[in-house]
Amino acid sequence: MQLNLLKAKIHRATVTHAELHYEGSCAIDGRLLDISGIREYEQVHIYNINSGHRFVTYAIRGEEGSGIISVNGAAAHCAQPGDLVIICAYGQCDEAEAAGFKPTLVYVDRDNRLTHTNDSIPAQAA
Repeated sequence: MQLNLLKAKIHRATVTHAELHYEGSCAIDGRLLDISGIREYEQVHIYNINSGHRFVTYAIRGEEGSGIISVNGAAAHCAQPGDLVIICAYGQCDEAEAAGFKPTLVYVDRDNRLTHTNDSIPAQAA
């Protein structure tokens, strides 16, 4: 059986641009792509914390170290500059691979600068 698992996420990134009249995609700071392991042109799911919108597009490489998170094309209707988003990429693996798999979780500050990474989501306090 093939399982869809979270491969990588960039958590609570701040949208810097929303370009409606641009070919669809999400431009992401190239450094964040490298750290997360999300590849250019890879499908990403974006979850808008502010509005609750959830949408799918693909990643394109933004300028290294720029902090850019630009939601483009029709997806620009789903996010505005200043919105907080979670950007996720998923991958398929079989059950044997899944047993030892750990995602790459990237955490950023309000300027989309790396604060830390992890390979598991901390348990929530009850």
